[in-house]
Parts: sequence; structure tokens; C-alpha cells
Amino acid sequence: MGSTLAEKVWADHLVRKGDDGAPDLLYIDLMLMHEVTSPQAFEGLRLAGRKPRHVDQLIATEDHNTPTVDIDRPNPDETSATQLTTLERNCEEFGVRLHPLGDADQGIVHAFAPILGLTQPGMTIVCGDSHTSTHGAFGALAFGIGTSEVEHVMATQTLSLKPFKTMAVNVEGELPEGVTAKDIILAIIAKIGTGGGQGHVIEYRGEAIRKLSMDARMTICNMSIEAGARAGMIAPDEVTFEYLKGRPHAPEGEMWDKAVEYWKTLKTDDDAVFDKEVTLNAADLQPFVTWGTNPGQGAPITATVPVPEQIADETARNAAASALKYMGLEPGTPIKDIPVDTVFIGSCTNGRIEDLREAAAIMKGHHKAESIHRVLVVPASSRVRLQAEKEGLDRIFKDFGAEWRNAGCSMCLGMNPDKLVPGERCISTSNRNFEGRQGKGGRTHLASPAVAAATAIRGTISCPADL
Repeated sequence: MGSTLAEKVWADHLVRKGDDGAPDLLYIDLMLMHEVTSPQAFEGLRLAGRKPRHVDQLIATEDHNTPTVDIDRPNPDETSATQLTTLERNCEEFGVRLHPLGDADQGIVHAFAPILGLTQPGMTIVCGDSHTSTHGAFGALAFGIGTSEVEHVMATQTLSLKPFKTMAVNVEGELPEGVTAKDIILAIIAKIGTGGGQGHVIEYRGEAIRKLSMDARMTICNMSIEAGARAGMIAPDEVTFEYLKGRPHAPEGEMWDKAVEYWKTLKTDDDAVFDKEVTLNAADLQPFVTWGTNPGQGAPITATVPVPEQIADETARNAAASALKYMGLEPGTPIKDIPVDTVFIGSCTNGRIEDLREAAAIMKGHHKAESIHRVLVVPASSRVRLQAEKEGLDRIFKDFGAEWRNAGCSMCLGMNPDKLVPGERCISTSNRNFEGRQGKGGRTHLASPAVAAATAIRGTISCPADL
């Protein structure tokens, strides 16, 4: 029997096979770090008198706690300021490369690494952050780990793990016009549920996936964790190689040729068997929006908010009723009738250059609706910001009435000044819509940059076809 893509990468990094049900020992090629989950790991090394095993395979940036305006002024939040200065001191002490706030290569941890060519096919990549699955878009086995595991990787460059199960999600056929990668992944999560991929590595396959750009593939893999999966992967191909070629950390010359030769072997064998398999017809997909308080509570934009009494499963019925109460929505309301206060375009899910281009193309020549309080456009990395400004996208956003910010996690989560207030309703291109995720009492609808931009123009949840 053949092997899946995930199984091949696992086998290539196996240091020791576990006996009698014990976990395997896996070599880790790259660990990404940020200010939130690293302090305890550094302190653990310090107390044990250890140094990083391979410091050149660790790299850090500042993202979660960073302000996106007035970055040259003292951070107004004392806790955030402490976390950022602690990371800076720790990286200096232990010799870890850091891209701090204001650095040209600073950005969200899952955005800056691919741009630099640090993320490559066949690698094992970890970070103390659940959305590490983003890097699986390159054919890497990438997943989030806990703080104690961060310390273990720093000390040994290995990790003890039991092999993951494998799952194939096939998206076959052509995507309709106006349907994006964000719509694909929201539809997948709505279909299989937030626990549908639990314990599995999801490999996204099929014609619709193969035709996606690298930015779009990263969006898909980014939200694998929202389906409960440990990781998401897409087999590398010519699209992957073209993206990587010439980037600062990509191989060059003869080493590039050898790398590509290996990368081309990273695909699931024809006779490989997945533990689970799901298929979607791309032609059936529409722009998707969440109405509830988890990423699985979503529906096509043309649908209505569900009526809990019509849901047969008791658990799902109670969850829907609870979500609608928090979201302040009446059952049966058309999704397109829902008014929005705030629009957020950014995050490690949808803050890349293609996302900003898409939003700008829709906003150009328009102005935000009077009912919209604010529109925040936050690039996922400083390099994306510089590219956007080179293309004049920042001027389009400003003319539209949006706020053009510096790179960071921003309103994806309530750990920096960019927060919602209680009752404020936001359409967001981020990855989570949990209660309070964007700020205490805030109400979040997840959507694509295209839907977010159209919504900013009309004031109610909309897609470009509505303009």
C-alpha cells in the first residue's frame, strides 16, 4: 500500500519509532516564535541552564500584541508592552533571530515566513500557535504546539508525537465566479463540523484546489484547525515552485534543482488509503458567511439564519439557539439583511497581497456606507504593506474611507488595541468567530475579503454580485 503526503513527510523526519504504543520522535526543521507563547519556554531553558539545540532553525517576530498605529510610540497596554520587551530580551540572550515591530520583515508569524522563503515543501514546522497549519499549503507538515513543547523543540529540535490519522478533502470541478478560497474552507467546515477533522491531517485535493494560487492555498490550510484537524496540506506543484523561486531563503542554483527534484516526490501515491475522505462539488459553492459563534455555523450568503426549532439534532439545535442569542439575530433573517458596524480585512487568513488587491478592486471608486463605523485594512506583514503601497492600494483604501494600518494580528483577536465593543457587529476576514474573540461582547461574521469589501459599500452583508 502506498503512502499519503503526510505519511511521507513524517517518515522522512522520523528520528525514532515508538515501541508498544509509545510516541514517535520527530525531527523539526523550523520553529516559528512570537511574544505570547515563548516566555515560559525561554525561562525553562534558562532555569535548566540549556541553550537552543539549533538556534538557526528558530525565528521570531512580534504580531499578537503589537499596535497597528503609532508603532513608534510606547505601547499603551502595559501587559502587551511587557510581552514584547520580554521577547526582545529573550531573543537577544539566546541568539534567536527576531523581526520586531518596525522591521521590514516583521509580520504575523504565519505570513512573514512564506514571504521570506523559510516555508518549504517537505518540512516539519511548528509554532506555539494553532494556525501554523497555514504552512501546509506548501506541502509542509505544520502544526501548533503547546508551551512545554516549544521548550522541548528549542532544547532538542525534536518532538514526541503519535502519528496523525489522514483525511482527504476533494474539491472537484470549477469554482463559480465570485467564489474564493475562504468560501471553500468555510463550506468544508460547515459540512464536516468543527470536530470533523479531529486527530487528522487534512490533505486538500482536486481540480479546484490545484487551480488556486499560493495565497489562496494558505487561506485554505490556515483554517484546517477550525475543522478540528492537527494540520492541513496541499501537495507542492509548479505553482508552489514558482512562488518560492528567488525568495531570500529559497535554495539557489544546483541546490534549487535538487530541492525541486525532491519536492516533486511529495504527493500521495495512487494506492494510498486515507482514514477518512470527503468530496465537495466546486460548482455548488457560493460565497459563505458565518451566522453563529463557531466557524462551522456558516451558510451561503443567499441563505437565511437558521430557525433552531427546525433543527432535528438536539445538540445542534441548542447550540444554534445559544449562538443566535449572543449574535443578536432573529431566526429566519436573510443573511443579506444583517447590518454591520465594522469591517476588518486582515489576519493570517486573509491579509496577504492578493486579498488586499481583491478588496481594493471592489472598493475602488466607492466610499464606505454611512452606517459603517469603521473599516480596518491590516496587511499580514510589513512586506505585504510595502507591496500594497507600491501598487497604490493604500490610496484606494484611504479614499474609500478605510483605515490603512501597520502589520499585525490586529482585530483577529482581542490582545491589542484593535477591539470591538460589546454589541458591535463585525464582518471579518479572520478565522474565528468565538464569543468575545474580537473583544468582549463583539459579534463576528467570518467572510472573504470580497464579501467584506462589498459589505463595507452596502452596509449589510453583501457579495460583489450585489453591487
